[in-house]
Amino acid sequence: MITFPNESAKYRTAREKLLKKEIELRRAMEAVAEARRALPPGGLIRQDYVFDALGADGRPAKTKLSELFAPGKDSLILYQMMFPRHPQETRDVAASGGTAKLARPDQPCPSCTALLDQWDGAVGHLEAAGFNFAVVAKTALENLVTLSRDRGWKNMRLVSSAANSFKRDYNAEDAGGAQIPLLSVFHRDGDAIRHFWSSELGFAPPEPGQDPRAIGTCEILWNLMDFTPEGRPDWNEQLQYGEACCH
Repeated sequence: MITFPNESAKYRTAREKLLKKEIELRRAMEAVAEARRALPPGGLIRQDYVFDALGADGRPAKTKLSELFAPGKDSLILYQMMFPRHPQETRDVAASGGTAKLARPDQPCPSCTALLDQWDGAVGHLEAAGFNFAVVAKTALENLVTLSRDRGWKNMRLVSSAANSFKRDYNAEDAGGAQIPLLSVFHRDGDAIRHFWSSELGFAPPEPGQDPRAIGTCEILWNLMDFTPEGRPDWNEQLQYGEACCH
């Protein structure tokens, strides 16, 4: 057992009780991950979807889903962001940079943007560990590239599905065309590519007083808040704070 300077016996007793719950949580998280890894094969992709992306020369190019898999890396983690934002989104739009030139309905979701701000630095490590990562959005490639420049993203591969039905087919777009945030994983087995897993928790009823937390275990910002005595505030991410963007 460890202690910290000047803590009371009451604090230590409560902390040890909490530690047992944290151990239980760790075990539960691993049990869920193990069950996820044991899923039977998912459905084969309906087609080798063609996206708009930047080629190796930095110019726009057509890129197939299969080409998002690097040699020897058979799992693709794909974040389907809300860009354009949801029609009912009321938060402020970008006030600076190229993204600010887009009309309100065409601008990106602040929460998706904040999440990708957090993930960009991790992508290089993720790919070095043997995984592929990409972001897909229904907006034009030019808008994605502009947002990336505005936010200072350096590592994420960005692809546009504006010319295909990928997001609709994989439940990241509703019947009315509204975008839905979804984290999906696809796996390559030989020449076959299958859907492996998606964050379906986002479609399940949330707990009272909580958001769905569909990918809560990897939402860095909110998890950091959970370590504090204040906890998660009644607050939402924004594209900028005060006069200056977070970048």
